[in-house]
Amino acid sequence: MQLTVKGKHLDVGDALRAHVQEQLSHTAKKYFRDPIEATVIFSKEKNHLFKADISIHVGGGIVLQTEHEADDPYPAFDVAAKAAGKRLSRYKDKLRDHRKTQPEELTANYTTLKPDENEAEGGTEPAVIAEMEMPVLTLAVADAVMRLELGGLPALLFRNAKHSGLNMVYRRKDGNIGWVDPDGTRKKK
Repeated sequence: MQLTVKGKHLDVGDALRAHVQEQLSHTAKKYFRDPIEATVIFSKEKNHLFKADISIHVGGGIVLQTEHEADDPYPAFDVAAKAAGKRLSRYKDKLRDHRKTQPEELTANYTTLKPDENEAEGGTEPAVIAEMEMPVLTLAVADAVMRLELGGLPALLFRNAKHSGLNMVYRRKDGNIGWVDPDGTRKKK
């Protein structure tokens, strides 16, 4: 597994790198023979906490992301790594099946907007922060929920494998998952 450990606003020492390598190798080997890559980014936040962001690419276009903040980088990483292990164990069998088949995908433009300060004073348009392309995969609803959970995403747009219509799964305010199927009666071609 290719492992990258970086620091934002702090120096990542050899001891912390070795700790990350040992913990992630153990977690990854427990669930996979050889995951493709992992990235861990440590940062010092404005509230004087250390944040550990873990991103593991396990293959088949599936990326697992977790993060945690703590007073020290070691516990921040340990809690995030433990959360990654729990998610991997929950979806272990489905993830192994996904490696065999690559889902069909389209791409869609994704834009992140930020309200403009002038908007309150009569401005017309919000500022565009980012524009990028995101894949729109053909998935079963259960697989879309799994990708939403693993990636820690707020929402996921996908093409429903049953009827080829666009659907969305999203995280509700109460923590449950919602599913939007605009036309669930469409027949498969």
